[in-house]
Amino acid sequence: MKTAFKISVSFGFLLSAILLTSFISREDKTKETEATSENASEQNGFALVELFTSEGCSSCPPADELVARVQEENAGKPVYILAYHVDYWDFQGWRDVFSNQDFTKRQYQYASWLKTESVYTPQIVVNGKQEFVGSEQTSLKNAINEGLESSASAKLSLDATAGKNKIAVHYQTDQVRKNVILQLALVQKIAQTTVKRGENAGRQLSHVQIVHQLQSQSIQATGAGDAEVSIPVGFDTKNWELIGFLQNKRNGEVLATAKPAFKENI
Repeated sequence: MKTAFKISVSFGFLLSAILLTSFISREDKTKETEATSENASEQNGFALVELFTSEGCSSCPPADELVARVQEENAGKPVYILAYHVDYWDFQGWRDVFSNQDFTKRQYQYASWLKTESVYTPQIVVNGKQEFVGSEQTSLKNAINEGLESSASAKLSLDATAGKNKIAVHYQTDQVRKNVILQLALVQKIAQTTVKRGENAGRQLSHVQIVHQLQSQSIQATGAGDAEVSIPVGFDTKNWELIGFLQNKRNGEVLATAKPAFKENI
């Protein structure tokens, strides 16, 4: 009986040691996995989709619908839509209420960066590196997936506080180069327009992610700094958002993106 008891006790200690070792091993692996996941999240890619469109262009509504659908399908992912309404269609019978000559200039800048022969609508540019017809669903999805599967080459964080007339922005980045700038886009999330003349006469058009302002900001030598964005008529923190991104002004490549939640001055 004594021998049997000793064997039982020894086996119990051995089993406990095995279970304890197994638990510690699992805990270490869990911590390692969590650390790896956190690390991976910092390296995650993104897709900045810039659409050049116009209410005066009959080919543009399908592109507007496509980016709206893509935005919904990618909810929660770092996929950011910016819709610029250009002004060169304003002389074809209908003036786009969201058009801005600055956005036409931006499209011409992309034509220079990407070495395209001309500008056109609808056009999409993804991460400042790929361009194609804005209604090409497969091209857009492939470009987004490629961006998401790539590692971001820079980091960017933004804080934005909305006041009465301006939005105070604080930025922090690890990318300090003279050829890299911070772009701040003030965006209206959704709107509708009834078009009365031109190629889309009689149609009610729906738009998403309408850029009202795009502001370029040089980056301080420390990598941190502040900027102010003017608030347009109709702005509110629920239906508008601020999207920031770092862009190489030599070739147009987008290096990082960020979208802060608005804080409000009380």
